[in-house]
Amino acid sequence: METPNPRHAAELSEGAKALGIELEAEQQRLLLAYLALLIKWNKAYNLTAVRDPDEMVSRHLLDSLSVVPHVAEGGTRWLDVGSGGGMPGVPLAILFPDRDFTLLDSNGKKTRFLTQVKLELGLRNLQVVHDRVEHYRPAQAFDGITSRAFSALADFTGWTRHLGDGETRWLAMKGVHPDDELQALPADFRLERCHVLQVPGCQGQRHLLILRRIS
Repeated sequence: METPNPRHAAELSEGAKALGIELEAEQQRLLLAYLALLIKWNKAYNLTAVRDPDEMVSRHLLDSLSVVPHVAEGGTRWLDVGSGGGMPGVPLAILFPDRDFTLLDSNGKKTRFLTQVKLELGLRNLQVVHDRVEHYRPAQAFDGITSRAFSALADFTGWTRHLGDGETRWLAMKGVHPDDELQALPADFRLERCHVLQVPGCQGQRHLLILRRIS
């Protein structure tokens, strides 16, 4: 495994502390190893629009970690929809080794990358599924479903409705507050909470919307 960039290591450690997260040494090592894989594979696979490795700590790792307190509130089975390069699913799997995370994406190149991440980092609590979300039929509902800039809220909830139930929390990570998208939310979903996320090193607004399905 490659030697971590000292600047990236310092930014990750300091940024996590600013978010109120004390990373264990192994968590720090795994997050930086994941970052190294992301940088390496991104050159050929176009996993993320962020091309500058120096921007990836804040815009990918710390942005993913910003939802840790809300994932910590409960739920052992999580689904990351449209996971792409693995955000926030991979960092969350590293932070919560006692919970199960399924990363779903319809792009074969991206799921191949995620499978490599799982193998190289030894993340036994991470499952990778190559499928369209509307076709995916797991045996039971998930406790939590996350998305990061995946789609409009109406599509996110509509496409994943069958993957949750009345106990499931849908966590949608957004930039600016999506007023228009909330107006178009399906009738059987409600906004439970909205949090402004302060991500160290990130410019622009970040919001987390927590949604529930109405029984």
